[in-house]
Amino acid sequence: MTLEQWHQQAQYFDYSRGDTQHRIAYWTQGPADAPPLLLIHGFPTASWDWQALWPQLCEHYRVLAIDMMGFGYSAKPRGYAYSILDQADLITQLATSLGMQQCHVLAHDYGDTVAQELLARHLENQQQAQNSTLRLKSVCLLNGGLFPETHRATFAQKMLNSVLGPVVARLMSETRFNRSFCHVFGPHTQPSAAELKDFWSLMSAEQGSQGIAHLLIRYIGERRQHRERWVGALQKAGEPSAEQSGVPLRVICGAVDPVSGAHMAQRYRELVAAPDVVLLPDIGHYPQCEAPQQVLESFLAFQAGLAEA
Repeated sequence: MTLEQWHQQAQYFDYSRGDTQHRIAYWTQGPADAPPLLLIHGFPTASWDWQALWPQLCEHYRVLAIDMMGFGYSAKPRGYAYSILDQADLITQLATSLGMQQCHVLAHDYGDTVAQELLARHLENQQQAQNSTLRLKSVCLLNGGLFPETHRATFAQKMLNSVLGPVVARLMSETRFNRSFCHVFGPHTQPSAAELKDFWSLMSAEQGSQGIAHLLIRYIGERRQHRERWVGALQKAGEPSAEQSGVPLRVICGAVDPVSGAHMAQRYRELVAAPDVVLLPDIGHYPQCEAPQQVLESFLAFQAGLAEA
């Protein structure tokens, strides 16, 4: 499937926030009676990241992928208070409107952090016997900053997150983007020129992420601010108690990712009970793009294990 074909298949949802509405692009496909699966993309890309897995996943699941606020083909308002909490609200509003009150989750990067917030809400509501948010059946996380102490930001991320952020965002160019983006891929799985062109096209869509990248990058500070809540959600999900049942977790990690590779997986093993970690040698930060077949097999194996449990 080409990016243009993907774009043509998009559906749109008006996300209500206060008195304003913002147009959000999403894709959903698969048997109506199949288990719901929510795909959550990373920064600075979009749901197109999942396209190599999309046909196979849609054979087994009713799949929902969303371009979150500020990404891809969704609205990118200037001056918006972008936050992980708001993205979780958006996803919850859309998923529940589509009748997906419970779902499995497959997330990456920035999307991992959104998934951690959804997991925290799930555990809180479960403990309080409420049903006001998404109920998560399982969570599978690809490379991402699950622990702020192990996140090794790229130079571009550091600059965007500095006082120079607004200037750096405005000066972002396709050449600079490509250089920074390729840095996080594995040495043998670099994106092609055509793939880079598609990723930049997504960055440039809907008035462009270039003018708001310094606002989106605030998630790095949010990870530090909410560390206890978001790391705690992983730990509680892995250690079910009398008050709440566990949520099965798996991490699929590109080992040579300089941002959140093997060192992040090691920290996960240290902090989460009975850690289920799959390391992909020679794969970088985007395993769903670099090694889609390995990711698909690992994810489906994880799901098969749940069915047998």
